[in-house]
Amino acid sequence: MRTAYSVETVRAAERELMARLPEGALMQRAAAGLAAACADLLGRVYGSRVVLLVGSGDNGGDALYAGARLARRGAGATAVLLAPERAHGGGLAALRKAGGTAVRADVAEGLVERADLVVDGIVGIGGKGGLRPEAAALAAAAERSRAAVVAVDLPSGVEADTGEVRGAAVRADLTVTFGAHKPGLLIDPAREYAGSVRLVDIGLELPAEPELEALQHADLARLLPVPVAESDKYRRGVVGVAAGSARYPGAAVLAVAGALRGGAGAVRYVGPAGDAVIARFPETLVSDRGPHKAGRVQAWVVGPGAGDDAATVAEVLREDVPVLVDADGLRLADRGAVRGRTAPTLMTPHAGEAAALLGVSREQVEAGRLAAVRELASRYGATVLLKGSTTVVADSGGGAVRVNATGTSWLATAGSGDVLSGLAGSLLAAGLSALDAGSAAAYLHGLAGRYAADGAPAGAHDVAEAIPEAWRDIRD
Repeated sequence: MRTAYSVETVRAAERELMARLPEGALMQRAAAGLAAACADLLGRVYGSRVVLLVGSGDNGGDALYAGARLARRGAGATAVLLAPERAHGGGLAALRKAGGTAVRADVAEGLVERADLVVDGIVGIGGKGGLRPEAAALAAAAERSRAAVVAVDLPSGVEADTGEVRGAAVRADLTVTFGAHKPGLLIDPAREYAGSVRLVDIGLELPAEPELEALQHADLARLLPVPVAESDKYRRGVVGVAAGSARYPGAAVLAVAGALRGGAGAVRYVGPAGDAVIARFPETLVSDRGPHKAGRVQAWVVGPGAGDDAATVAEVLREDVPVLVDADGLRLADRGAVRGRTAPTLMTPHAGEAAALLGVSREQVEAGRLAAVRELASRYGATVLLKGSTTVVADSGGGAVRVNATGTSWLATAGSGDVLSGLAGSLLAAGLSALDAGSAAAYLHGLAGRYAADGAPAGAHDVAEAIPEAWRDIRD
């Protein structure tokens, strides 16, 4: 599992480690890892043109010491000093001793544009807001150039703890981060600025619980339900789907499609789209008697394509089993009814739906995804899966937020969310917690989206059909 820690936690761990090490040893560890990553990216170091964008903090020191190491291997290394009087003295002396040079920022844009490699050491992990004009001009020059751009710890201009980007920022091809991932490296919009991320172990001792967790294949393999010899359809779990309407029968079909591929033993469907569901999936158990009389289920999915059917949403919320609420159900669900539930609730809004629930703009949600998902989970006393380019899942009780980035932009297609709802509901019925069901479903759904699209447009039904391939890939 990949983990990320807050700036405060990382700095505390750094202070504890520095107290046990000789002065400067921790920076040398970071600089060695940074220089090695730069050398790998360059391929040939000798004769290359390396430009270091150096601010006044420790990131600038890391960049200067790494530049000195590259200069000793034959690179032409030049430091662009944004605050010459506050540049790291030891790092600057090491660079000059190795044959490197330093210039002021106001004469450096052309130098940046001619570089083979630009190292961003402008702002450290404590930076807030966008870059100042002089630094923003250098970041723009780096983006115009053909140089590879390497960020030190975090791209300058993005916020480490939130993933927010509030102004001009460096766009890196590679970010070399030290000791631990920072949340902004895993959360959009900041993640888009980081490029590939390389973690350098510098010996930090970190707490057991991080700020963020990102599941990987091995984690999913441990979570996904596997039937045993004694299993039958009821022991494997039965998921109820209350979805669809005369206007949106397809939502019911797609939610059932996701549910059938999610590991539960059977799917019960309740709603006005029974004929469409049976025509596509004859194995579905269809009822027209409402959720309460549909038969035993271990979890419910309610809301996709429900239109204005508030009564069904309310009826499902009264059931004493895990419930997933999506789409129209989010708008129709009474907050008090959700907060009053004793069984788990999983809500799965996209940014627009989350914005409506919070009473803010969609742009605010997309700019601050971590804050939005935590606030929703707190307000509703539910687990919340906020869909998007990086899907985030938060529990109402706090703890680490799960982040998922397996998806593809081709998943931005009608009905894709209905498939995800059915898939997550099935995992709930199979016995996973709301946090695990949401996280595992997002991972599988994203992976299935990649397989279904394969670089070309794909429909939601294609995503559902690709779930078994994603499942096999994880299990194998």
